[in-house]
Amino acid sequence: MRQTTFDVRVWSVERYVGKRATSYRVTWFVAGRRWKSVFRTAAAADSFRSELVAAQRKGEAFDIESGRPVSTIRGSVSRLTWYDFACRYIDMKWPDASPNHRKSIAEALASITPVLLTIEVSTDEAQAARSALYNWAFNTRRRGTPEQPEDVTALLDSLQRHARPLRDLQQPDVLRLVVERISTRLDGQRAAGRSTTLKRRILSNAFSYAVELGVLDHNPLTTLSWKTPRTAGTVDRRAVANPDQVRALLDAVRNTPRSGPHLVAFFGCLYYAALRPEEAVALRPFDLDLPDGDGWGWITACRAAPEIERQWTDDNTRRSTRQLKHRSRGESRRTPAPPALVALLRHHLATWPCGETDPIFRGERGEALSSLTYRTIWRRARNRALTAAQAASPLAARPYDLRHAAVSTWLSAGVPAPQVAEWAGHSVEVLLRVYAKCIDGGVDAHLTRIQATIGEATTPNGGAPVGRKDTEDHSDPTTTGQDENSP
Repeated sequence: MRQTTFDVRVWSVERYVGKRATSYRVTWFVAGRRWKSVFRTAAAADSFRSELVAAQRKGEAFDIESGRPVSTIRGSVSRLTWYDFACRYIDMKWPDASPNHRKSIAEALASITPVLLTIEVSTDEAQAARSALYNWAFNTRRRGTPEQPEDVTALLDSLQRHARPLRDLQQPDVLRLVVERISTRLDGQRAAGRSTTLKRRILSNAFSYAVELGVLDHNPLTTLSWKTPRTAGTVDRRAVANPDQVRALLDAVRNTPRSGPHLVAFFGCLYYAALRPEEAVALRPFDLDLPDGDGWGWITACRAAPEIERQWTDDNTRRSTRQLKHRSRGESRRTPAPPALVALLRHHLATWPCGETDPIFRGERGEALSSLTYRTIWRRARNRALTAAQAASPLAARPYDLRHAAVSTWLSAGVPAPQVAEWAGHSVEVLLRVYAKCIDGGVDAHLTRIQATIGEATTPNGGAPVGRKDTEDHSDPTTTGQDENSP
C-alpha cells in the first residue's frame, strides 16, 4: 500500500538564466522531502505548479514515494516509461546505498537506456546519452541542479520523451536487447563475466521493484533463458608473492623517493595483517594495540574508507567512511600484527606523528591518502625489486595482492580456516573457495611428500630431488603466486 501525506508545501516558480538558455523550476516538499521539476518555458512550469496547488487546496493526499498527488498517479502506472522508472529506482536506492553501489547502479541503468528508446541512436549519440545519464539523470544529488549543463538538460528531455514504456520489457525481443547490452563493452567486445553478473543482479532488483509498484506482472529476467558468464572465483597463484619477495618489495618502497618512506607501514598492514587498502587508510592510533617491546600486537579494523568519485558521496569527498565490507555498522574485527609490522608501525608513528583521532596514513602534504599515490609508489617499487620477467607477470601487480599473500601464508602455515576467516573478514566458505592454493613452494613440498610415500627415488621431473625453489631465482615468473577478484 502506498504511503500518503497531507504535509505539502509548494514554492513559487524559480527562473534560472543559463549561458545558452533559460529554464524554470518548480520546487515542492512532500513530508519534508524536496522535489523539483525543470521546464523550458514559464507557461509549462506555471501549469504544473497550478496542478500541485489545486490538489493541495482540494485536500488531496500526496504520494510520499513519488511526490505527486494521488490522482495523477492512479491509472498512470501502466504508462510509466523506462526513463522515469530508472530515476525513481535510483531515488529509492540512494539513501541506503554506498557510494560505490550508487555508481554501479547508474552504470548498469545507463548502459541499457539507449536500447530502450523509441528512436534509433548512433554510436556517438548513445555514448553521449550514457554520459548524461550516468553523470546527471541517474545521480539523485545532481539531477536538475543549476550546475547541470543546458545541453545535458536538452538531451535528457529528449531521452525522457522517447523512452519506451516499462512494460515493453516483458517482450522477449526487447529483453534480449537489454541482456545483450549489459554483456557488451563500449568497444563491442564481450564484457567481463564479473561485470555482466553485477549488472544483471542490479537489473533483477530493479525489475522486482517494478513488480512491487505494479508496473510489471513478474520479473522478466526469471523467464529468460540465458547462461550467466563464468567468473574467476579462485586466486591466481601467479600473483601472490612469497615472504622473501614481499620483503624485497617493502625495501624498494622504503627507497622510493618522496612518498615511498611513509607508505612502508601502509603496505605492511596489507601484507602482515591482511587489511584491505580502504581499511588501512581508515586506521587511527587508537585502533592499534602494540607491545612496549618485541612481540605481537593487534589491530582492530572497525571502519573502511573506500575511494570513489565525489559525485556519488553525500559530503562531496573522495573517501566516505563506512562500516567494514560485508559487516553491519558498528562491527569490527581483530587481526594479529607480527613483530615485523609492529616495528614498521612504531617507526611510522614516531616519524610522522598524528592526533589520536586522525588517520595514521595520509598523503605527502597531509591530505587524505589517494589510491593514485600508493598505486604509483607500488608500481615503481615493483620495477625496482623485481626482474623484468617478474615485473611483466601478475606477481604482486596490485597492492591488494599483498592481502592475498597474507591469507595464503596463514593457510599454508597451518592456521585453521575458521581462524583465518575471522582475521581476514571472510566467511569460511569464501575463504576455502577463493584461497584454495598456497604460496610459492607449497606444491613442491606436497610433491616431496607424495614421492616419499610411493617410494620413488627420483623426482617427478626425473632430475634432482624436489625442494623449495630458491627465492632468488627469478627466471620463471609463473611460479610465484595467486590472485583473487577482491572478495
